[in-house]
Amino acid sequence: MLGGAGLLLGVAATPAQAAEVSFATHCVPPAGLDPVDGTTKVEITAPATAKVGDTVEVVWKFVQAASKNPDIIDLPANSVQPSGTLKAAGAQSADIAMQGPRENPAIPKGAAMVLSDMKGTLKLTTAGTVTLTPGAYTVNAMSTDTRCTPTSTVPQAATIEVSAGGGGTSSPSSSATVSPSGSPTGTASPTGSASASASASASASDGTGQTEFTGKQVQVPYACKTPIGDKNATSAVQIDAKKDGGSFALTVKFGQSVMDSPADIPAGSVKPSMEVVLGGADHGTVHVEGPLNADVIKSGDPIEIPDLTGTYKPGASGESTLSPGVLTIEALGTTTTCTPTSSEVSLTLDTTEQASGASGSTGSGTTSSGSTSTGGLAETGAGDHGALKALGLVAGTAILLGGAVFTFMPRRRTR
Repeated sequence: MLGGAGLLLGVAATPAQAAEVSFATHCVPPAGLDPVDGTTKVEITAPATAKVGDTVEVVWKFVQAASKNPDIIDLPANSVQPSGTLKAAGAQSADIAMQGPRENPAIPKGAAMVLSDMKGTLKLTTAGTVTLTPGAYTVNAMSTDTRCTPTSTVPQAATIEVSAGGGGTSSPSSSATVSPSGSPTGTASPTGSASASASASASASDGTGQTEFTGKQVQVPYACKTPIGDKNATSAVQIDAKKDGGSFALTVKFGQSVMDSPADIPAGSVKPSMEVVLGGADHGTVHVEGPLNADVIKSGDPIEIPDLTGTYKPGASGESTLSPGVLTIEALGTTTTCTPTSSEVSLTLDTTEQASGASGSTGSGTTSSGSTSTGGLAETGAGDHGALKALGLVAGTAILLGGAVFTFMPRRRTR
């Protein structure tokens, strides 16, 4: 009985021997990256025989990508999703929408790309031979698309012999397009503009004994250098201080999250830091940094920027100003550096010179212009600058995670 059942199933829908085909492909990655040309190899599987009225499933398997993952960024697991079009011709013409799940292992920089199998369905309407040929396809990687189009004649990859049966029509050109589900994409909202604090700047008074000082929230325009090109963005930043003896504990806060995570981001993979610029009586910079993300940032969750903290030891007596400076982000093995195109004071403090302070007579430090001064920089308690640029601060950072990861690109270093 089992043998007979197997025989009946074989007659009803005999799987075709999947044929592997290859074709020249022109791929257009996200903005900022050059188009690339390569070769795609795929395997199409479909029933060898069926009858009019049947709805059959077809499978598109990527046998080999034209290149390895570029040396730009490590791809997290389940961050890449393929979709495309399989063309039916012969007895019946149709564009079959194909889509695979967002399922892939973690793909390190330089490793072979791994794409999930795409599936689609076709309702058979006409008796005869139906041929199946791969067409254009898109690879969505962490909210950005790379679109690939054949540039040469693509060989037929499979055929279905369709016999007459009930439930169908004789129309030779009935469309059988299947709409895939929408590709999940993370969206980056325009940078939120939080209203500036009503107070212009806080000034400490020796007479009042004030120890906590709230800075003004300022809008900082950033010009960012990313692994895939230059980006611009604006973020709301506020610098607060708490007096501790002759020094100040600084806290740099950012406005609300400006983007949702385009994919699951592993714990311990994102960390921001900044050089706060001193002015007025004092000069130099103060290094502040935030912690690595302790938990996985789930796809679709807002990316919150942690507070950056550090210690400011004044190197001069008088009225000293603090302004947001160069911001750095290290995320998933990449580094982005954002430099303010204009500076605005967030906080003003009355300071008293401390030994080995920012512009003191011993130690070494970096002035706001980048030259070496004779003073020591503020102490942060960490020797590592953990450059991790605000992965949500810059709306364009979605491109850092997603756009840098276009598939089928010849392995090479990009800007």
